[in-house]
Amino acid sequence: MLRGERVYLRARQAADVPILDTELHDDMATRARSDARAWRPVTPGSAASRYAIRDPSQDTAIFSVVAADTDELAGDALLWGIDTHNRVAHIGVSLLPAWRGRGFGTDVVKVLCHYGFDVLGLHRMQIDTLADNAAMIGAAKAVGFVLEGTLRESAWVTGRFLDDVVLGLLITRWRAVD
Repeated sequence: MLRGERVYLRARQAADVPILDTELHDDMATRARSDARAWRPVTPGSAASRYAIRDPSQDTAIFSVVAADTDELAGDALLWGIDTHNRVAHIGVSLLPAWRGRGFGTDVVKVLCHYGFDVLGLHRMQIDTLADNAAMIGAAKAVGFVLEGTLRESAWVTGRFLDDVVLGLLITRWRAVD
């Protein structure tokens, strides 16, 4: 388990899956904004669920986000595209609707950076998000991420193209900010 100031990240539990499926995946408008793949319905309990419990892998670390003060499930977090040769990984965070706008995202990003830099020994962390995702961009910048570029109209989201942005954080800046 990884602890932050407001959240802790733990392994996914079976009881988390139906909540994440209902509150994150089934909300098509939100899901379409957080995944480059087209949204498709998933039968409850299906192995096709993005949140289904899977065996650990070398290139992905999946966590459930839990509010530290209440022990309630607050969302999903992961490192993906973990590349141990180049020592880089991408960060993904999805908070349940009731937990958004309450400052939890910054703490989740901070805990994921601790895991990536201090536990896995990575050199660089990256966040790719829609350019209008002010919450994620704000959380990333609060932790020390720097906007590195805009990918113009690179994301097809519910009938239109949107810009993506790339934010990066190097371990040297993490150490200076941390």
